[in-house]
Amino acid sequence: QVQLMESGGDSVRAGESLRLSCVVSGLRFDDRAMGWYRQSLGKEREPVSCISWDGHSTFHDDSVKGRFTVSRDNDKNTLALQMDALQPEDTAIYFCARALFGNCGLLAADYEDWGQGTQVTVSS
Repeated sequence: QVQLMESGGDSVRAGESLRLSCVVSGLRFDDRAMGWYRQSLGKEREPVSCISWDGHSTFHDDSVKGRFTVSRDNDKNTLALQMDALQPEDTAIYFCARALFGNCGLLAADYEDWGQGTQVTVSS
């Protein structure tokens, strides 16, 4: 059974940190790029971060650059997102996604498998 399971979402205050995790099971992990997307109320899903299959290439949206760090452990089929200096505008449901290819894509269409999401709420 193909499964992407996110965890780590929580309610925090501005300036605090969270670490999201995504465990992938039932499909190949180490040959595909992995991404984090988020969707806030009333808005479209947007890309946050992406990491290539080997971890050598990463992308972070300008809104999170310098505050969020994406990483992966191919031995454990796990993707992570370290989120520091959280701001209220980071409030959203965060999704992990498995790409069609080994290198990062910035379109939702570049990803074929998605998790159910984990809620992050940041209060001021």
